[in-house]
Amino acid sequence: MPSSHAAGASALATSVGLEYGFNSPLFAVAAVFAMVTMFDAQGVRRATGRQATVLNKMMDDIYWKGQIEEQRLKELVGHTPVEVLAGFIFGVICSMVLY
Repeated sequence: MPSSHAAGASALATSVGLEYGFNSPLFAVAAVFAMVTMFDAQGVRRATGRQATVLNKMMDDIYWKGQIEEQRLKELVGHTPVEVLAGFIFGVICSMVLY
């Protein structure tokens, strides 16, 4: 907490907007990059963590039956929406302070 992915991407977009203007094509590209990064940090990666939880439960069932010996998958992969929002706010504030 907060999401470093969201903080970095939003800081980049804010810095580009402050330097080149918020109506420039360069800012549009940086903003889209930030949105995709934040979507990935919250959505896709979080779903991967949920799948890892289910797979780990399946592996436990198989292991206790003596059929397989594997290491557990990492379950905490993605961020919650609050963590992404906090990262976004942190990145914007840092970018504006350091500009």
